[in-house]
Amino acid sequence: MLRFRSLASGSAGNATLLEADDGLRRTRVLIDCGLGLRPLTARLAAEGLALTDLDGVFITHEHGDHLGCARSLMRRHGVPLWTSACTARSLDTPDAGAARPRLVRAGETFAIGGIEFHPFAVPHDAREPLQLRCTDGARSLGVLTDLGHVTPQVLDALAGVHALLLESNHDSELLARGDYPDFLKRRVGGTHGHLSNAQAAAALTALGHAQLTTVVAAHLSERNNRPELVRQRFAAVLGCAAGEVLLAERHGTCWLGV
Repeated sequence: MLRFRSLASGSAGNATLLEADDGLRRTRVLIDCGLGLRPLTARLAAEGLALTDLDGVFITHEHGDHLGCARSLMRRHGVPLWTSACTARSLDTPDAGAARPRLVRAGETFAIGGIEFHPFAVPHDAREPLQLRCTDGARSLGVLTDLGHVTPQVLDALAGVHALLLESNHDSELLARGDYPDFLKRRVGGTHGHLSNAQAAAALTALGHAQLTTVVAAHLSERNNRPELVRQRFAAVLGCAAGEVLLAERHGTCWLGV
């Protein structure tokens, strides 16, 4: 069984807990840890888990709302960490010691316990950002946040997933009318920024199929988006009521099966 839970989502921090259980072993992997060590520990504790219960952490890119307490997890608590070579440079400090992240590249599959990961490149203003397709061999989850536009390669990487955590960062009109400085508006709304609600809905349309049973909208901007706008967009694609659309809120979601 494969399931996931968003522990945090948005510009204040992102962390998604993924768990696989085949009856013989249980694997728990954190995708991003963009929180401080104390709040992350508290949110894991609410699930009856400790940092030592994590089999690994994958960092998608070096921005603070995704990198968070990665150094402490790896060096002070001995949690294995996987990321791209360029993202890993952000973890290098004079006190690095022997602890080093395990390097992965787009298109190269790797496994942590009972979960197989298929990283792929995305257009985002980071050094070497990667997003993921995750599978336990029977079911698959797509994680797609922090990208400025959806490429054909991204759609290919996520074709046929059974569950999808999908960025729906901003409403274009709210962003344009908002109080962000112009350079930040250009960055967020640019081709290497974040997905708008319309872009997310178009991606969901392209990825939709009968076996895609769980969709969660993620990384919503507090200032440039509204939950009801996201729900309306996703509901129109999914053919459900707006109230049925799942959102990864700032403080997470319940466990969701894949």
